[in-house]
Amino acid sequence: MQLQVTNSPFNKEQTEYLNLLLPTLTETQRIWLSGYLAVSQNANASFQAEAELNATLEPVESKQPLNHVSVRDVTILYGTETGTAQMLAEDLGEKIKEREIEVNVSSLDDFKPKDLKKVQDLLIITATHGDGDPPENAISFYEFLHSRKAPKLNDVRFSVLSLGDQSYEFFCQTGKDFDKRLEELGAERLYARIDCDVDFDEPAAEWVEGILQKLDESKTLDLNEGTRPLNVGIPEEKSVYSRTNPFQAEVLENINLNGAGSNKETRHLELSLEGSNFEYEPGDSLGIYPQNDPELVEEIISELKWNPEESVLINKQGERRSVREAFLTHFEVSRLTKPLLVKAGELFHNDELTTFLNESSDDEIKTYIDGRDLLDLVREYPPKDVVPEAFIGILRKMPVRLYSITSSYKANPDEVKLLIGSVKYPGFRQEFAGVCSGQCSERVEPGDTLSVYIHRNPNFKFPFDPNTPVIMVGPGTGVAPFRSYLEELEELGIKGKTWLFFGEQHFSSDFLYQVEWQRWLKDGVLTKMDVAFSRDTSEKVYVQHRMREAREELYQWLQAGAHLYICGDEKNMAKDVHQTLVDILVDQGNMSQEAAESYLSEMRKQKRYQRDVY
Repeated sequence: MQLQVTNSPFNKEQTEYLNLLLPTLTETQRIWLSGYLAVSQNANASFQAEAELNATLEPVESKQPLNHVSVRDVTILYGTETGTAQMLAEDLGEKIKEREIEVNVSSLDDFKPKDLKKVQDLLIITATHGDGDPPENAISFYEFLHSRKAPKLNDVRFSVLSLGDQSYEFFCQTGKDFDKRLEELGAERLYARIDCDVDFDEPAAEWVEGILQKLDESKTLDLNEGTRPLNVGIPEEKSVYSRTNPFQAEVLENINLNGAGSNKETRHLELSLEGSNFEYEPGDSLGIYPQNDPELVEEIISELKWNPEESVLINKQGERRSVREAFLTHFEVSRLTKPLLVKAGELFHNDELTTFLNESSDDEIKTYIDGRDLLDLVREYPPKDVVPEAFIGILRKMPVRLYSITSSYKANPDEVKLLIGSVKYPGFRQEFAGVCSGQCSERVEPGDTLSVYIHRNPNFKFPFDPNTPVIMVGPGTGVAPFRSYLEELEELGIKGKTWLFFGEQHFSSDFLYQVEWQRWLKDGVLTKMDVAFSRDTSEKVYVQHRMREAREELYQWLQAGAHLYICGDEKNMAKDVHQTLVDILVDQGNMSQEAAESYLSEMRKQKRYQRDVY
């Protein structure tokens, strides 16, 4: 029911805000809010009665009030690559502040290890990167904690929230390592570690609720302090859309930027954000909830001989959808993972699958998983007497896809632009496309909508000081955030020293945004640009080769305080570029390898060396 002035005690402005807020609340949030309001009302009545009683009594001197608050300070540290862990840490910090508990929120890199002995309650929220490695802004703390310099932590209580992806072998490894090491150092576990897959909302909320409950249990209310007045005012207009309530953005343009003869397909998408109240900055990403290939979904349903319109439960909040919609938009069906295979072995009652799982090595299971999807699984090991809702219950939620925004909000209000490379994978039956890139390249047309939200990336932020030189390295679609940055510089009228290294396969067919770079070079928004087209010469030339050629000037820029940004492929490009930087520092700065690494590490701590790699 919509609130109105005529059916509630609220004025028009209040009803408008409440009508925006209430539909976004989960069932858990509604229950908590109703309890909070009830407790607040009772507490206010109690404090008022106590105040009236105290007014009739003679004042008594005391060094500390009765029922003194004995609350431990809380330290929240986060390790993140994309900003998700930071978002969760800051949200938890606000919830703890509301309980009038002292809390400090910091990245693991910014926290001074020597202060670890002073910590009372330590909460760590961390992602895992690559092959079980800590995120870049957690490396220093991770190394300290696992060194012989780490102190005993007998007076510390702790808990860890791990973020990861079950499709990787070392799932949530960094969080597991922190959890184990803190226990080894004598710290007491405040609340059990929770490991989150890409669909982290529900397990993360469970962990937060558990932490808050433990903190509430250890807090003694100080009735003598009274209540603090609520700061009631007109809230600033914010978007009601978010990761858990995505906005349906209309597709305005969907253009293939590659020319004839290219081996690639790179889509430039323009989406309308009108009505979303979204804002973003250069370096931020757009999250897209993709849809599975409808043909694959229909084949799976047909193979299982299910009614596609049968209603099934899709989450703990009690939402229900048809089998077809659940497969199409809510769950991953295009790839298999070992946890899914194990759950299928328990559910399918298929003797062949059970035997395969019991008798196969990890390597054999990995080989089976590689290139197979859900259709392959149910064809090869058909489930027996499994109802749709039970089957849906073992599937992984559809992972969101993050794409670096390639436009400036200030230059394009109510619009967002993306650069998406179409990805193809060898499959067991046939070659198949990436879920989101395939949807965008094959099935999305102007007028269609995509489910989106803005994903902040606080670890990839640009300076807007004309006196700060900026070096950008972005081959292929990695150039997206740099286009956003330069477009914003142009909009703001800022002209400083900017240098872009761009690489692709062919000059004639793959020079993404060529006209814009040339215009910005002419107008002075972009100072320098070096390009590498790997397939146009007998020997392949990449961005790191261009960096080596310009090593003398590049070193001078670094010495002058330049900020350095790298965006793109992690496994090859980012590692090669990093090693090139080390080599340049050794060659031009007369440094040892160790000193060069230390130089880059210090740049990273100063936020002068930032990477957005995937």
